[in-house]
Amino acid sequence: MATPALGAPYRRLWTATLLSNLGDGIRAAAFPLLAAALTSSPVLISGVAVATQLPGVLLALPAGSFADRFDRRRVVVAADAIRLVFLLGLIALIVSGGATMSVLYVVVFISGATDVVRATAASTLVPSLVPHEHLDIANGRMVTAEIAGNEFLGPPLGGYLFGIALVLPFAVNGGTLAIAVALVAGIPALLRTPAGATAEAKAGRRPNRTGGGMHWLRHHRGFWPVPATSAALALTDSAWFTLLVLYLHQVLHLSSAWYGILLAAGAFGGLSGGYFAAALTRRIGPKATALTCLALAAAGQLALGTTSSVLATAAVLASSSMAFAIWSVQARTAIQSSVPPDLLGRVISINRAVITAASLAGAGLGGVVASRLGLHAPFLLGVPVLIAAGILIAASTGTFADAG
Repeated sequence: MATPALGAPYRRLWTATLLSNLGDGIRAAAFPLLAAALTSSPVLISGVAVATQLPGVLLALPAGSFADRFDRRRVVVAADAIRLVFLLGLIALIVSGGATMSVLYVVVFISGATDVVRATAASTLVPSLVPHEHLDIANGRMVTAEIAGNEFLGPPLGGYLFGIALVLPFAVNGGTLAIAVALVAGIPALLRTPAGATAEAKAGRRPNRTGGGMHWLRHHRGFWPVPATSAALALTDSAWFTLLVLYLHQVLHLSSAWYGILLAAGAFGGLSGGYFAAALTRRIGPKATALTCLALAAAGQLALGTTSSVLATAAVLASSSMAFAIWSVQARTAIQSSVPPDLLGRVISINRAVITAASLAGAGLGGVVASRLGLHAPFLLGVPVLIAAGILIAASTGTFADAG
């Protein structure tokens, strides 16, 4: 089947997303490096990670409501523009020698907050830009762009640029954000009714008056496997991924140089998953695809929990990232195809909040289990969780079974 042309407005959004996420990846490497240049305190440096993740916990749900109440195209533009303003301020302070850890915390938090708002609003834009039958392909390309920028290209580029000059990664990021703002601002006004509008929405009734996204989810139990699967994959992945560097040193007995190689293997798997997700779902169906993702993740964790192989570790990182990317495409498509347009942002944000909470819980749980039972234990811990999610998917007969 020929790859469909998704139109100039979508291409603008896709390019802007790639550039915005490239900047995210650059900053992910440059922020900790700048912190280390400003202070030698481990507590203050670790605070950068807290400031990065905190907006995902605090703002995931409000971001969905925001996307539903305002022009989503303008929300994307405003989020990137605000981030650009704060980034330019940081650049000025670095050049003048006035940068401090307090300033860095503010910029890191604002960057994280605007990223949460932007990502939610951008996901709600896709159904307005492409036909319903091409949502899965469009989402696959969006996930690929996000992974390419955030994981594959951005971090090594950020580290390299910082090595040349402290200000350089932030200057490059400022340039990518400026182009992203211009691209999205140039998307024509969105007139098409988003795909997935229900009979209620088409009849003129507004479901958000009866309780919003949570109300919709409570009354559509057939959709529950979507956030449940998102939670299972996020929790189990985070439980072992946060300990990967220790696994690398203490179990595989490898040098730190291998860490970057293994992360690159994972990023390549994620890129492949985003690229092939639509074709796989169309060939075997959404339910079989979801079960395949869970099976890949469970098999990988079982392998790392029972072996100590470098090759197996690389393969599992690639396959796990592939599974997560495929599921991300499928979950977005299911939400966009099933949720009323005026609730789309809120339901997307609920799924994002579930992923964030599960990731944080998994990181904490993995650390506790590893400290008591050893570094193999967090891998094995995830297997029954993933099996339980698979049983829930297999038994589903409602919205999810027909989504995609």
